[in-house]
Amino acid sequence: MDKETEDRISFITFIIPKFADAFKMNYQQAYFYLKKTGGFDYLYDHWWALHTENPVWAVYDIFEACNANSER
Repeated sequence: MDKETEDRISFITFIIPKFADAFKMNYQQAYFYLKKTGGFDYLYDHWWALHTENPVWAVYDIFEACNANSER
C-alpha cells in the first residue's frame, strides 16, 4: 500500500469517530449516514485539505457537504 493510501485511511478512521461524537451517533451510524448523504465521498475526495484543518472544522465541512447533498 502506498503512503497516500495509508494517510487517507488513517485520516478517515480518525475523523469518522469525531463526526460520530459531534452528532451523538455511534460509529456505525455515522459511517452509514456519511455513505447515504455523500459525505463519505466528500471525505474520500477531499481528505488532503480536511486533514490540515482543526478536526472541529473538518467535521463541520463534512456536515455541510452532507447537508448540501441532502437538499438536492
